[in-house]
Amino acid sequence: MSYYIMKFLSWLACCFSMESCNSFGKKLGSFTWWVVPEKRKKMAYDNIMRCLGVDEAEAKRIAKASWVQFGPMLMEVLRYPELIKDGYMRKYVTIDGLEYLQEAIEKNQGAVIATSHSDSWEIMGAALAQYGVPLVGVAMKQKANAMDRFIMEYRQLVGMHITYKSDVREMFKMIKQGWMIGLIHDQDCGEKDGVILDFFGRRTNCFTGPASIARFQDAPIFPAQIIHRPDGGHHITVFPPIHVEKTKDKQEDIKKTMQILMDILEKHIREYPEDWFWLHDRWKSSRVLGID
Repeated sequence: MSYYIMKFLSWLACCFSMESCNSFGKKLGSFTWWVVPEKRKKMAYDNIMRCLGVDEAEAKRIAKASWVQFGPMLMEVLRYPELIKDGYMRKYVTIDGLEYLQEAIEKNQGAVIATSHSDSWEIMGAALAQYGVPLVGVAMKQKANAMDRFIMEYRQLVGMHITYKSDVREMFKMIKQGWMIGLIHDQDCGEKDGVILDFFGRRTNCFTGPASIARFQDAPIFPAQIIHRPDGGHHITVFPPIHVEKTKDKQEDIKKTMQILMDILEKHIREYPEDWFWLHDRWKSSRVLGID
């Protein structure tokens, strides 16, 4: 039933303009902000103040803005059937650095695109696919089969190939075939995994996926970030490729590369703090490990 409810909501969203849906999405995000647990909000405020050095009032503003953007992102996903019509996606989402990806595509060279939970990461994957990037979206299987079906269907609708995060073998296979694996590497990885890096001057446990896969496959990593445009659209920046060294010290090679990626991410967050998802408990495993 939930699958058909989402399909109906998608149909309904497609009856209105993107501007109207974005406006409604912001209202929806603002309304749902009040049901976010106070404990979660306080965690976000504390991390924002500690990382950015701002006062509590500014931290509260940033945290709320970070949450509110989920409303417009939901509306964008619901409107995928309209966004892919008549080249509209290329107007709605612009890109700098697309030539880096195109050069790899021309060589049939697989790669990793490393990004974060910033701005509308869902529309980022959709836009790259619509620009002709052979993109593999790595997804976490939803507990509700109906919702998993809807999300998979709509990501495939915009041109992405989807694989579950547990299927590393398929990722390796797709890279060899010239596909680009989209990996989001900014969340907490749990105390049993990861590598300790510097992030906002804090010892932070970080995912190693982008560097590990790229090193194993001799593939470049393209850092990429997306931001809001003043007119309501989005802009993606793709950075020049990063190549993982292959010395005798595999772990050090991975660590150095991931630190580069985390430095790029930190710079982006400092410039666009409202876009990053601060409500995620990023330093949970660091606290458990006693390093934060």
